[in-house]
Amino acid sequence: MSINNGSNSKSLPALHGVKIKTRKGLQKAQAKFEPAIFRESILKVLQTAEPGDFDEISQNLDSAGNTLEYRKYGETLFEILFTGGLLAPGGTILDDGAIRSPFSVFAAEDNTESVKKHVEVFNKLIRRYKYLQRSFEDTIKNMLQYVNKWGSEENNKLATAIGLFAAAQYVNINVLTVLFKEHLVKEGLSLQFVTTVFKAYLNEQTIDHLGNSLKKAGMDNKLLEFFPPNKRDEEYFARYFEAEDMKQLVAYHNQKQKNTKKDQTIAQVKKMLDAESTPSEVIAYLKQQQKEGGWQETDFCQIVWESLIQAVDWGTRTEQIETQALRQIKAWSKVLAAFCTSPKTELALVQKVQVYCYEDTKLMKHFRQIIQLLYNEDVVSESAVLYWADKGAKNQGKTVFLKQMESFITWLKTTESDESEDE
Repeated sequence: MSINNGSNSKSLPALHGVKIKTRKGLQKAQAKFEPAIFRESILKVLQTAEPGDFDEISQNLDSAGNTLEYRKYGETLFEILFTGGLLAPGGTILDDGAIRSPFSVFAAEDNTESVKKHVEVFNKLIRRYKYLQRSFEDTIKNMLQYVNKWGSEENNKLATAIGLFAAAQYVNINVLTVLFKEHLVKEGLSLQFVTTVFKAYLNEQTIDHLGNSLKKAGMDNKLLEFFPPNKRDEEYFARYFEAEDMKQLVAYHNQKQKNTKKDQTIAQVKKMLDAESTPSEVIAYLKQQQKEGGWQETDFCQIVWESLIQAVDWGTRTEQIETQALRQIKAWSKVLAAFCTSPKTELALVQKVQVYCYEDTKLMKHFRQIIQLLYNEDVVSESAVLYWADKGAKNQGKTVFLKQMESFITWLKTTESDESEDE
């Protein structure tokens, strides 16, 4: 049988547009060396700059982004800029005989000003190539897993840099949650590291700024988790950070704890009222909370007010609001009175009601009726109300509320005058 090689024979199909895949073994071999090749390219860029000339270093890195694959090797780039080399599995710097980068955070002098100059190079680079933000944060998270691999000097520089990055909003402070790893916490490395981070942050920003960053990151209630388990209590927290000259952090934490306790108290009172607990039961619960929270009566009476008024399920019709508010106050006036036992506390309560009515506009026009009921139920005295009208009113809605109160104030003064004459 002969084979027909003529024009009628069928030709083999051509694979137009099909990309031939590289064998997996070859891919792995190439990938293994690609970061090292990128490192050599970056080193050439950094070595051409005058040592210590951070502007020139920034310019060179900016220009190199036009030719080098920053998008593909973002993490490699930042490993080099942080440590001076590549990270090997396990977190150590790869020891393959290559020279270290002349520019890196680890090569900075061990002081804030030197680290700050290095940080600015990072900031300029990320502003220029915004797509590097993800690689930047991923690199930091990866490095934080291995703080037990670095020396104290390297950790101090890295922590200072992260504090400066976070203060400038170039990195989300939630990267620090990597330090919740059990072995890092147990060894005390997590606490030591975040202490340096917070110090660097607070050198640039206020405690309120740091607090907002922690809140956004969901970390504001987790600061104790950085402490070893056997030291995880409020007393040790205060002693530790006071010794580190960070009293503002202690004050912030204490206030945060009180706010959490306050929210829990308000929620529990609502449950108790919904379950039709008696005033005596509510008072007993609140007394315990006051004791545990260490609140002064002037502060706690305001929490009691919020607990009672927030428990109201407000109707949708405007004309219902006054009735509901007054009914609630009258029903639970004994509870308020139990935590309002001095002129100073009475004034604090009137001021709290003023601010609350100002902020919750549905109650704004009912301020006089509320104060008058508190007076009738012996929760606040005439002296407290008169002092408030004379010089104790807060600025919030002051003019409106004083106008509302004119007739009641006049009546109180008349009553006070009549009582003086009778004596």
